[in-house]
Amino acid sequence: MSNCHNLFQTFNSDLNISKSKKKKLMTSRDNLRDLIRKYFKENHSEYTPYFAGQGSYSLGTMIRTKDDTCDLDNGVYFFPKPTETGTTLQKWVKEAVKEAASTTPEHRKRCVRVNYVAEYHIDLPIYYKTGKDNEEEHPHLAVKKEDWSESDPREFNRWFKDIKDDKGQLVRIVRYLKAWGDTRSFKMPSGITMTVLAANNISYNDRDDISLKETLDNIQSTLNSSWTCVIPTTPGDDLLANFKGDKDKFLDASEKFIDDATKAIAEANQLNASKKWIKHLGSYFPEGENKDVDKQMKKLFSTATSVVTGNAKLNSLGHIQSNEGVDHKPHKNYGG
Repeated sequence: MSNCHNLFQTFNSDLNISKSKKKKLMTSRDNLRDLIRKYFKENHSEYTPYFAGQGSYSLGTMIRTKDDTCDLDNGVYFFPKPTETGTTLQKWVKEAVKEAASTTPEHRKRCVRVNYVAEYHIDLPIYYKTGKDNEEEHPHLAVKKEDWSESDPREFNRWFKDIKDDKGQLVRIVRYLKAWGDTRSFKMPSGITMTVLAANNISYNDRDDISLKETLDNIQSTLNSSWTCVIPTTPGDDLLANFKGDKDKFLDASEKFIDDATKAIAEANQLNASKKWIKHLGSYFPEGENKDVDKQMKKLFSTATSVVTGNAKLNSLGHIQSNEGVDHKPHKNYGG
C-alpha cells in the first residue's frame, strides 16, 4: 500500500490562497462595508447596517480554485425588520457598492455579488433580525422577488465548529471534496452541500488518503439510498432538492473517484498512486516519489526499533544492521 498522507498535507497547504490575495480580499471586504455604511447613512439613515463574516472563510474550508480564485461571504444585517422588502434592500446594497469593482455587481437571488475579475468575488447576503441582542431569534434572509426566508449561517458555523475534530481532518476532507468538485467539467453540489455530506459521513483515520476514500464510500452509499442532504440548522432545507446539476453524472464521478482511490491506496509506488489522486483532485495535488514509500518506512522503523532495543549492530562501513557486526549501544538521542 502506498501511503500518500504526506502528499495530502502538502495539497491541503497548496489549496490556501496566497497571503497577498488574502490581504486584498480583506481590504475589499472592509471597503464594501464602508461603502454600504456610507450609502445608508446618506440615503436611508433610518437603517444602520451591521456585518458578520460567514461561509467557508469562517469555517476554514475556503480553497483557491483551479483558476486561482476564491469567494467570501459577508453578511449584511439590519435591526429591526425593515419596512421595505428584501428585494429593495438588495437593490440598495447593490447601488451602494456599484463602484467597488470594475464590473457591475450582480443582483442574484440570495445575495448581491461583487466580482473582482480574475481575483475573487464577495457575496453580500442581506438579513434582518427584530432584535439585535436576541440570540434565540433566527435571522431572515432577503430573497429576490420573494418573501424573507428564515436562515441562520452563524448557527451553521457553530454546529460545524462543535462537531469538527481537534486534528482538523474534517476541515481537510471538506477542502478535498471542494477541490474535486472544482475540477469537474459539470455542475457539482455546492460547497455547503459538500460540507454537510462530509460531516455526516466522515470516516476518521490517521491517514487522509484512507479517510477521504472511506468518506467517499459513505457519501456514495448514503446518496444511492436517498438523494437528500438536509442542512442540520435553520432552515433545515434539503440542499439537494433543487440541485441544478446532473445527479447521475455526480454519482458516476463519485464511483470512478472511489475506484481510483482504492487503487491508489493499494499501489506500491507512490508516484503511480499520486497520479490517480491528481486525476480527480487537480494539478495542485503533488506528485509522489518514484519508489515504494511504505517499504522504505518499514525498513526505517525496523532500524529505529533495533537501535532503541539494543539489538542493532554496525558493520565495517558504519551501517546499522541486525545480524553481523559490532554491537550498537542503545540510545534515545533523536537529535534536535
